Amino acid sequence: MLSKDMVKAINDQINKELYSAYYYLAMAAFFETENLDGMAQFMKVQAEEEVEHAMKFYNYVNDQGGHVELETIEKPKTDFKDAEEIFTLALEHEKFVTSRIHALVDQALKENDHATKAFLDWYVTEQVEEEATMDSILGKVKVLGKSGHGLFMLDAQLGQRKSENESEE
Repeated sequence: MLSKDMVKAINDQINKELYSAYYYLAMAAFFETENLDGMAQFMKVQAEEEVEHAMKFYNYVNDQGGHVELETIEKPKTDFKDAEEIFTLALEHEKFVTSRIHALVDQALKENDHATKAFLDWYVTEQVEEEATMDSILGKVKVLGKSGHGLFMLDAQLGQRKSENESEE
């Protein structure tokens, strides 16, 4: 059984995960207007993952006898300069999400909530991967600069990313 404080904290995290999906969709929309369809695909899959993360939290709260309360999702930034700015912001955002996950782990430890701590371990590992992915792409974008040929090659590579749903088809 989750404490009231833990339910509140996880409900807040559900909101942050859904905001992340909005944020990545805004980035995808920018890439589509720039004819960088591969980067748009990458961000759409990222958005889908964030919804899946929110749903894992949602199901966990319900499975533990808590009550999910959904709040308003903040409007994300929609005006971007270029791919470098987007991947810089994406990395910063993943670091923010990591800090939020770590705060949940700290709270679970403080409350001796072993079930929630075990549940959150998946997210801790996932955030290491998320930050590494965004950092790697950002590094490539910085090396390429505004080089059309290189940027289009990276765009094609990122466009190969498939969602779990697409992979199973």
